Amino acid sequence: MRTHHPSNRLLTATGIALLRTDADALLFSAKSFAAAMLAYYIALRAGVPKPSWAIVTVYIVSQTSAGASLSRGVYRFAGTIVGAAATVAIIPCFVNDPLVCSVVLAGWIGLCLFLSLLDRTARAYAFVLSGYTASLIGFPGVFNPAAIFDTASVRVQEISIGILCAVLVHRFVLPKRMTGQFTAKLSATLRDARRLAGDALRGSSGPEIRRDRDRLAGDLLALQGLAGHLPYDPVPVTPSRETLHLIHDRLARLLPLATEVGDRIHALRSGDRSLPDELADELAALLDEAGRWLAAADASGRDAVAVRLIDRARTLRARIAAEAATAGDRLAANLAGHLAEMIGLLHECDRLGRIVGRSSARTAIATTMLPDAASHRRAGRATGYVYHRDPWMAARTALGAVAGIVIGCAFWIWSAWPEGGLAVSILGVCCALFGNVDTPAPNVVKYMTGSVVGVAVSLVYSFAILPRVTDFAGLAAVLAPAFLVAGSLQARPPTTYMALGITLTIPILSGLGASYAGDFAGSLNSVVALFAATGFAVVSMSLFQTILVDAAIGRLLRLNRRDVRRRALGGAPDEALWTSLMIDRTALLLPRLRLSGASHPDVLDDTLHHLRVGHAAGRLHRAIRHLDPSDGASDSSRIVKDGIELLTAIALRFGPGYRAGPSDAAALHRRIEALTARIADSPIADGPIAGRALLLDLLIDLRFALGPGGAVTWENDR
Repeated sequence: MRTHHPSNRLLTATGIALLRTDADALLFSAKSFAAAMLAYYIALRAGVPKPSWAIVTVYIVSQTSAGASLSRGVYRFAGTIVGAAATVAIIPCFVNDPLVCSVVLAGWIGLCLFLSLLDRTARAYAFVLSGYTASLIGFPGVFNPAAIFDTASVRVQEISIGILCAVLVHRFVLPKRMTGQFTAKLSATLRDARRLAGDALRGSSGPEIRRDRDRLAGDLLALQGLAGHLPYDPVPVTPSRETLHLIHDRLARLLPLATEVGDRIHALRSGDRSLPDELADELAALLDEAGRWLAAADASGRDAVAVRLIDRARTLRARIAAEAATAGDRLAANLAGHLAEMIGLLHECDRLGRIVGRSSARTAIATTMLPDAASHRRAGRATGYVYHRDPWMAARTALGAVAGIVIGCAFWIWSAWPEGGLAVSILGVCCALFGNVDTPAPNVVKYMTGSVVGVAVSLVYSFAILPRVTDFAGLAAVLAPAFLVAGSLQARPPTTYMALGITLTIPILSGLGASYAGDFAGSLNSVVALFAATGFAVVSMSLFQTILVDAAIGRLLRLNRRDVRRRALGGAPDEALWTSLMIDRTALLLPRLRLSGASHPDVLDDTLHHLRVGHAAGRLHRAIRHLDPSDGASDSSRIVKDGIELLTAIALRFGPGYRAGPSDAAALHRRIEALTARIADSPIADGPIAGRALLLDLLIDLRFALGPGGAVTWENDR
């Protein structure tokens, strides 16, 4: 009997994935080359001065999916129009002072980079292209302002031809739809979410649950990146934005909630339990059935079980809370409530995921929406992904780009270098295109490496091959090998920047115009300008635009603490916005931690700690503020006073420069215990915003979130 070893299955799956990647890359390359040749042919027939720019535009716009290519084309066109208009407005105003004109152009590029760093969505590309276009058109025209309008006009025409051809080919020739990629990624994300919930029910801790938490945070960022292109996908119906927001909100809430459930289970298993045997057995049975439900393969068959589990968990919570006499009772009721919420979130995600996967009409999507989802829509609670935006860091990067470009302009004008305008325009392009990461210089180096290859290929084409070409078909045939290889490299993320160096260099340096015009001296001057500009870009971006990875990590953690302090004082966004913002910061930390040379084993745990404390503190502040002093008279007044003092102490703990010690944590826990006892003995009625049971639950959440002392020694007394 033959057996299949798991390693063989893994190798087979890996091989299939590699073959699929190769096939996708070759198809992308073939379509991009076809679009480039179509754009070149149309540009030649239209008689534009530099038809090579149509080819360059095709390779800049082309993406591996039809939706992404269209969105990129739309934003590039918008950015090109705005950048060209800005250049036409700037240069005539400073016609008598080239240095001031160059500084203003550099300032425009910096402003566009600043806005793109703040936006962080697919729209950011429009801001990038506004600066990119101003650099390409503006700096070569500083000493020839009379021709700036004509230059801008023809450049817009050339770029528009390239955009149109790239969009048409990728949309109608064997289109690869973004919706399919999104649906596949969503399915994988939902599997990761169930795996994380399973970890929580087993009480897992350590590397396993950390890995699953980190994977889910990365999944949410990847889903958002794909979702930005869905409206441009060539399919009859795309998932509605509201549905996508609902899915994100539930998955974002699941990430900290799974930790809450796991902590409660671990605490109950490791401490003394005061529950009656009947309730304890019922809770254990509920956890076991929830684990089996998570492991079930049939998604549609899980619905009825989920509804029954949620009802059981809520009923059990009500029974335990009604008879709660000890801290252990309240902890068990808290666990049952969180378990009901976790199952409900996963259940809703399953149903919403099936809705997204359907290829039915939009009306079907509306009619099959969950009742709870509809209530969220009415209440405006579907927030969707919330991006972390840091104006200070964006301004620092933008000012660094401005400084580098101004230095380059000063050298060009001082030295009267004839090719200086071209060099500075390339420098501005590098600052605009590569300035959206902490350390842009390595990407510029990759681009320069590709440019070296592109220059060598261009020289061969210009002076050995192209002089022998007599018609367009022959030209396309001789260009095909270089562009097909470079295009396949462009489709692979590790070699994208290097491939761009090839595909953007060959059309320009080879002199692909209306007729052959081999000019060795002109080509050599352009090569010198190219490498001088990219070399200086590496230096200036290393000096002025690089943010050390440890500094970026520290900045994010300081912002987390600041926002926890604000939430404790009642001055931060609501729970859904707060949770989504912290998920995005976690996703931003993940790649930085991999790049950091220092060891940061607890950084992601700290981020989750900040998320949980901020969530519990913000909700507790709102609940305490809604207490009615007339309900229990002096008890309610004292609870409000003690609650505000507790939250103020937490805000102080997360203040700048605060050094927390073990005694400080113990003091906070004593405050929580005292407030818990006072609320437990108070006559406050239960309510949806500020009820007795809710306040007790929030104090339990806060105590666990503040850990490590929050989850131990759950004594059986009040």
